[in-house]
Amino acid sequence: MVVQLSHRAGAASGTPESSAVRLWLLFVAALVFAMIVVGGATRLTVSGLSITEWQPLLGAIPPLTEAHWLEAFEKYKAIPQYSILNQGMSLEDFKFIYWWEWSHRFLGRFIGVAFAVPFAFFWITGRLRGAFALKCLGVLALGGMQGAIGWYMVKSGLVERIDVSQYRLALHLLTAFAILALLVWLALEAGPRSDRVRLHTVTRGQYRAATALFLLIFLQSGLGALVAGLKAGLTYNTWPLMDGKVIPDGLLTHQPWYVNFFENVTTVQFDHRMTAYAVVILALVHLWTLVRSADDEHVIRSAALVAACVVLQMIIGIWTLVAGVPLTLGLVHQGGAAIVVAAATLHLNTIRRAAAG
Repeated sequence: MVVQLSHRAGAASGTPESSAVRLWLLFVAALVFAMIVVGGATRLTVSGLSITEWQPLLGAIPPLTEAHWLEAFEKYKAIPQYSILNQGMSLEDFKFIYWWEWSHRFLGRFIGVAFAVPFAFFWITGRLRGAFALKCLGVLALGGMQGAIGWYMVKSGLVERIDVSQYRLALHLLTAFAILALLVWLALEAGPRSDRVRLHTVTRGQYRAATALFLLIFLQSGLGALVAGLKAGLTYNTWPLMDGKVIPDGLLTHQPWYVNFFENVTTVQFDHRMTAYAVVILALVHLWTLVRSADDEHVIRSAALVAACVVLQMIIGIWTLVAGVPLTLGLVHQGGAAIVVAAATLHLNTIRRAAAG
């Protein structure tokens, strides 16, 4: 069965054909990408709990005097992470982790301003209207919610733990990826359109495969967050075997059985590996089917981009695991995940429209 896909005219849907709007959305997407990488650095340097309060406005101002630094340090000393993990650390060492967390939060605030101010300008001047304006407003609201989710995550590590909950970390990272995907999608929708609509044919199976690939990549990103939250990447640092086996022992040792998929280090890393293989296979098979039958080179190119990104991301992931998750490779791997999400969004948008003129 064949589906004919085409885009509706911008005027009919309220979608702008504005290079300024598109550049704004892509710029904010680039900032979100940077935010994801800085968030990875904050996690890998164990800096995320260094600021023990959430002050959406006043928190933008870092400690300015020695007395302020000592006050912030004393607050950090009151949480379990200090007494169990960093007992006796110097003020200079504290400043190092503080600046990572402060930079992460400051970048989040900057992204909010970088989105909200141009949004208001474009809305007032009529460049944003109708459904498209509401979609942009929804992204702004999701960004504000992300700040609250970030604090919700940090709170989980301030009382009884020395790190944050892997569940809340996964929620925080997946929300960031969702914001990135929405920004890329909206930027593509705001792009130029041809006056002449050309219909191309894409099989229903190919369209479903692109959707399934997008969703599987999101699932894999969530599994990666669980790996990070449980520090599962510091175990089983061999490939392709785990503890000398294809299927390692200890996959379902926790009770009830379903918690193994979220709390068992062995199971979480095994699932992340297996899902990576599934993503790569689906991306390559999907590309092959499009090369054989699709008649739009934009669709084929975007599918090839996704396939190349997921293969490279898997190679980087293996390298990071075998090397014991050094900071640089860990950041490259997290940034690579964001690139894969963006590429999958581009491909899904392209195959959905399938009539880019």
